[in-house]
Amino acid sequence: MGVDRRQFLKIAGLSTLAGLGGKTAFELLAPGDVEAALPLMKAKRWAMVVDMRRLNEEAMKKLQKACHYAHNVPDFGDPKVEIKWIWAEEFKHAFPDHENEYVPEKVAHEKVLLLCNHCSNPPCCRVCPTGATWQREDGIVMMDWHRCIGCRFCMAGCPYGSRSFNWGDPRKAPKALNPDFPTNPEFPTRSKGVVEKCTFCDERLAKGLLPACVEAADKIGKDLLIFGDLADPDSNVRQALGKHFTIRRKPELGTSPNIYYIV
Repeated sequence: MGVDRRQFLKIAGLSTLAGLGGKTAFELLAPGDVEAALPLMKAKRWAMVVDMRRLNEEAMKKLQKACHYAHNVPDFGDPKVEIKWIWAEEFKHAFPDHENEYVPEKVAHEKVLLLCNHCSNPPCCRVCPTGATWQREDGIVMMDWHRCIGCRFCMAGCPYGSRSFNWGDPRKAPKALNPDFPTNPEFPTRSKGVVEKCTFCDERLAKGLLPACVEAADKIGKDLLIFGDLADPDSNVRQALGKHFTIRRKPELGTSPNIYYIV
């Protein structure tokens, strides 16, 4: 349901009162005034479990395509200026702390699906001078492209390489590689000189939908990617962690990453 002019003015007026009453405008509205105004999917701490045993390189490419399509991530055809929200990397590079000379050859060179770890203790948020990157109460590490000044302190602070910088204008990405760009008219495109990354599809969670990569993974095989509330002992994520041995990327740094890998 759309929002007409009268409803818009009502929301705008209540937004002014929100600072006085300590509530958001949507909380002050009568139930049903704006359909789906508040998030339908809530959690205390979002997390993801990736089953590395069953994810092959072809499947990872499909998940990346789904993510990049949903978020208008351009392809410049040059790894030096690559923009990535989700990508694949060799195990030995993704988990250098698990590397040793006796690691099986298959494991050492197999690809691992990577994305922002949405750390419980994210260093990227602490070093951002403008508040362009911050952490929500549910643990999602967000990005505000309008506040980003392109200083790239967050990129220096992230030990996982999970952020990309727009060296060029994404809207001018090569048409040969991006014939239908922007591919998703419902998601904003970015501008030159800002940082971007995975946000656990916060815009989809607000609609009661799973992240794009999880939805795409479910079409390939059940529980390839498991997404849920880490704080809920009965959640699918906690059940998976209780059944399987998992590893995380560089946990010794104290960032407490919330992406777990079944090995």
